Amino acid sequence: PDGERAVFCKGKTGDIDVHPTEKALVVYYEVEASILRETCNARHEEKKYIQLRSLNASTDISALARKVVEECKVIHPSKLVEVEHLPLYLQNREKPSSKCKNLFKTYFPIILEKIRGSTPILHLAHIPDNLEELLHNEIALGALARVLREDWKHSVELATTIIYLLLFSQFHGLITHYKIGTLCMNIIEHELKKYDLWQDELEKKSKAYIFFRLRKEHEKTLKKYQSFLVKQEQLLRVAFYLLLNLSEDTRTELKMRNKNIVHLLVKSLERENQELLVLVVSFLKKLSSFLENKNEMAEMDAVEKLTYLVPCEHENLMNVTLRLLHNLSFDMGLRGKMVHVGLLPKLTDLLGNSLLTFILMRLDHPSTVIELHFWVCEQLMQMLFEHGKERIDTELISFCINLAAYKTNAQIICEGNGLKMLMKRALKLKDPLLMKMIRDLSQHDGPLQQLFIDYVGDLAAHIKREGDEEFVIECLVTMANLTIPVLDWELLLKEYAPTFVINFIN
Repeated sequence: PDGERAVFCKGKTGDIDVHPTEKALVVYYEVEASILRETCNARHEEKKYIQLRSLNASTDISALARKVVEECKVIHPSKLVEVEHLPLYLQNREKPSSKCKNLFKTYFPIILEKIRGSTPILHLAHIPDNLEELLHNEIALGALARVLREDWKHSVELATTIIYLLLFSQFHGLITHYKIGTLCMNIIEHELKKYDLWQDELEKKSKAYIFFRLRKEHEKTLKKYQSFLVKQEQLLRVAFYLLLNLSEDTRTELKMRNKNIVHLLVKSLERENQELLVLVVSFLKKLSSFLENKNEMAEMDAVEKLTYLVPCEHENLMNVTLRLLHNLSFDMGLRGKMVHVGLLPKLTDLLGNSLLTFILMRLDHPSTVIELHFWVCEQLMQMLFEHGKERIDTELISFCINLAAYKTNAQIICEGNGLKMLMKRALKLKDPLLMKMIRDLSQHDGPLQQLFIDYVGDLAAHIKREGDEEFVIECLVTMANLTIPVLDWELLLKEYAPTFVINFIN
């Protein structure tokens, strides 16, 4: 019927994994909701926990897997074989039976051997003479790619070693052939989900510690988490680094975007490892040049997450964060967001950084002017006068010129001896940019213009001398802005105006 709309939802199964500490499965799936007769739809990712409390050494794994698939509607029947392996893994992990010990004895040494085999290759690759020989050894390289694809879930250390080896630019062809880039994105996505599971687990253990005083259990989980975090962040660093190198090809970068690389990067901003953050923010800065990527960053509240990185003691991280904010500041909505999340006071504390001037110049959101406090203008004035007889930095004076265009800021700048010191410096150095700032100050009506009465003669005298044309024009426009009734313009023109002005008037 007219006026009624039907909403259809459908789910798509993603990864199925085991819970890091409990006897449970974690099913990731995507829900898509669409409205009848409308083209709009919405997608979001969900996860479902399936507890396997009855799992023990004598459990029929095949029957259990079939039951899980039948009862859990978000798992497609085609996933049955995959589901069967997971309870078996949990069974061996939870109850170290003789079967588990045998499996450990046979499988774990294989992983260790693979790690021991790949590590020397990595060391050899650091020697340029060995790279050429290694590049032509297709059997070895193919084996490394196959091991990475098959065993990355079983050993973070193994995956880290192999991806680190592939960072060398000579292996670009190999990476493309074996689709290592896609595999790296899958690895990153998997590791970020695993990180979320650990966060949930830590929260549970923390609550248990608070309410039930389970101190040993909490400390044990925390120790495992810290060990996991160190290894995982090493893997994330090399994986993101490899993807950053591959993104130099615009077609490859587009493929990454279609596979939600921006989502993975913004989510990684929640980490605390500064070296990892430098890489993540650098990658985002590169991607932010494109409108679609910038819009996706806006949707994921990237600005809010970047706010926590300002200020930062890590110089490289600080600089690359400011560069990313600079790119994002071209968007009006994101400029407003920067003000809303409280970024402005943090930036003004760091006004010595020239990049900040460009960011702040773009923060033209109405509330920005209100938040430019007295001490900000005072600090800028101090920076202006610290230059002595030298010309002021272009970035700094450009920022001041923009600030002077706002009446509130102009009043703060001119109060006390502010205007006197500016005028004295501008006339002495004949600095056209500084005079441009004074010209902006003179355009505001009201009591502010009365402060210029004492300097009308000096301005007129410099116009008469016909010096630097740009400086003279700024002086002339400054005088033209003044609408002070008590000024006798006729007398002023007769005394100071150059011949060509008098002839023009006559």
